[in-house]
Amino acid sequence: MPVPDHLFVQSVAKSMGVLEAVGARQEPLSLNELAEQAGIDRSTAQRMAHTLAALGYLEKGPNGRGYVLGKKLLERTFDFLSGNPLVERATPILADLQRQTGERVDLSLFDDLSIIYAMRRQSKRETFFATLVGRRIPTYCSSGGRAIMSFLSDEAVDSILERSTLAPLTPKTLTDKAQIKLKVAEARSLNYGLSLEESLLGEIAIGSAILDRQNQPVAAVHIAGSLSEWTSESFTQRFAPLVIEAARALRRA
Repeated sequence: MPVPDHLFVQSVAKSMGVLEAVGARQEPLSLNELAEQAGIDRSTAQRMAHTLAALGYLEKGPNGRGYVLGKKLLERTFDFLSGNPLVERATPILADLQRQTGERVDLSLFDDLSIIYAMRRQSKRETFFATLVGRRIPTYCSSGGRAIMSFLSDEAVDSILERSTLAPLTPKTLTDKAQIKLKVAEARSLNYGLSLEESLLGEIAIGSAILDRQNQPVAAVHIAGSLSEWTSESFTQRFAPLVIEAARALRRA
């Protein structure tokens, strides 16, 4: 049996579950829907929603119906980004990288089974949801994630694959473990990971890992372009040296 966690506060977990339930939907959630999605009773949902709305983390939807995420959450995003040394150090490096490439450049942070984008510098044509800070992508199918996995032991790579839900994001997403491990091995030899239409159709992305002082991978730099303008060979030949150098500069920093 699992050991009880006496420090775990259930009420805090429930309030976070309410925020996550609201955030998972594009339209306002009623109290009944909120209770169902968060796995709590309606009375608890009402109290949680009222408190979070009073604090600014939830707001009423159009015409005062249902709940949507509140603007106060953006302040916490600002707090995280402004207080993160890696984001601060990466800002001028990514700005220079975008000037050199004319393509979208990103900084992602490693979070076990997924990477989460902390910086995204858009290019001339983008898909809206795919360019927002805070988007998560499974580690196994992202270019930066594969670059990060290339610095992990084989046992750690196997653990990520075993615990991941290998569900395709597009028809091109690799979900076979053997094929994914070949991509990780490729990233080890090239010093960058490659993803072809695996998180967004028509997109090619390469990523290189950023290591901490203990030589552990903590983040990645990405460059993404359109396959309507580049072949895989021309894109990697042009941009692989640049993404590797940017990641190395951040390792030195």
